[in-house]
Amino acid sequence: MVAARITVNGEEAPISPAAPHTTVLDFLRERGLTGTKEGCAEGECGACSVLVARPGVDKPTDWVAVNACLIPAAALDGQEVVTSEGLATAGEPGTPPALHPVQEEMAVRGGSQCGYCTPGFVCSMAAEYYRPDRCAHADTDGGVGGADAEHGPNGFDLHALSGNLCRCTGYRPIRDAAFAVGAPADEDPLAQRREQAAPAPVATEYARDGSAFLRKDTLAETLEVLRERPDAVVVAGSTDWGVEVNIRSRRADCVVAVDRLPELRELRVESDRVEIGAALTLTEIERRLDGAVPLLAELFPQFASRLIRNGATLGGNLGTGSPIGDSPPVLLALEASLVLAGADGEREVPLAEYFTGYRQSVRRPGELIRSVRVPLPLSRTAAFHKIAKRRFDDISSVAAAFALDIEDGIVRKARIGLGGVAATPIRALATEAALEGEPWSAETAEAAARVLRGEGTPMDDHRASSLYRSAMLGQSLLKLHAQTTEAVSS
Repeated sequence: MVAARITVNGEEAPISPAAPHTTVLDFLRERGLTGTKEGCAEGECGACSVLVARPGVDKPTDWVAVNACLIPAAALDGQEVVTSEGLATAGEPGTPPALHPVQEEMAVRGGSQCGYCTPGFVCSMAAEYYRPDRCAHADTDGGVGGADAEHGPNGFDLHALSGNLCRCTGYRPIRDAAFAVGAPADEDPLAQRREQAAPAPVATEYARDGSAFLRKDTLAETLEVLRERPDAVVVAGSTDWGVEVNIRSRRADCVVAVDRLPELRELRVESDRVEIGAALTLTEIERRLDGAVPLLAELFPQFASRLIRNGATLGGNLGTGSPIGDSPPVLLALEASLVLAGADGEREVPLAEYFTGYRQSVRRPGELIRSVRVPLPLSRTAAFHKIAKRRFDDISSVAAAFALDIEDGIVRKARIGLGGVAATPIRALATEAALEGEPWSAETAEAAARVLRGEGTPMDDHRASSLYRSAMLGQSLLKLHAQTTEAVSS
């Protein structure tokens, strides 16, 4: 087995002697790359953002920004990382490096004050700078203008910075810098790197001091490990486990990575269903589906931040069994099912039957979620409403997803998924029954909203009271009716 190594700013660096739980953030800082900062250790501030070379959607390689504070260094064995220090171009001997265009715009437009968050902003901004399909928007007068308030005239999507926080500069000059960057030059080495294949996954067996980080080549090998080690922690993007390691000082004797398993990274659109690999990141799903499942397209911008979506997976979000995960309500409304794989074979389980209790499910020891299946055709009326204290990068107080078939003004079928109102994500069965067979009218919506307010067992906590959660459930259905009737009338 080849020693575990990461290519950092073009130079190979051995992971040893770091412990298997050591994060990429700590690994980099121990090597003197202190531009990468720790702000929150939870993936919420983006001060630790770095670039990783990943298989691309439109080109062989995409430069993807991730939270270095959450990912074990061993998870990037054989991969390529670029930090804020690596963006600058070396000058002639005796001269300072030339600033990267993103760094230059941040400097000249006053995008940095104390500077603590700046390297993270720069890396997230650089990932968007190198996005292959970013292009300028033409305005109605034939000039160039932003498509909306969150997209610049250069095509820059501000959602790329939704996971980066600044505590002193203010966001206007940072936005100005983002909207000022042009296209990468032909001779830009990181732009050229996109034309070559991303690093292939490598089998990893990294062990120190009694704990180990493992990555196998195939699903079959991984399942054999899990049969032998049912206590092993399974990780993909580590966006959940990384918080446990950092905040709660959790340690595991064995961590098994599944993020690069080819069997978990397929996405197929067939005549009767869409099948989504459990280890595809949310960003990859979003870009590959490109709106083909509108309800998922509504979910993605509201799911944490771009930095988190670049690592988070549907398999991880469902595997944790959290009652406030954002994807379960949507997938419940879509009538999704899960393919569970174990060493002895596979089985398909409807998501509505998957959750059995708080963070509990029918998944057996040694089983993995291999894929998510969404049946086709899709309901034409669909919406996802997430109620939270912030627009983005926040945990929901309550979430509701709707999928309705309305024909000739009558609700023929209704599927409603809820989160944050019970020990598990649930279907709003009583409300579905109250809608089906009824005209899609204000009276029906108001009657069904009263039923919806009574679904689940919402609780009081620091995010919201039970009364507020119940009220928001009812309002979400009334909002859906208002939106759909406005669309029809217009």
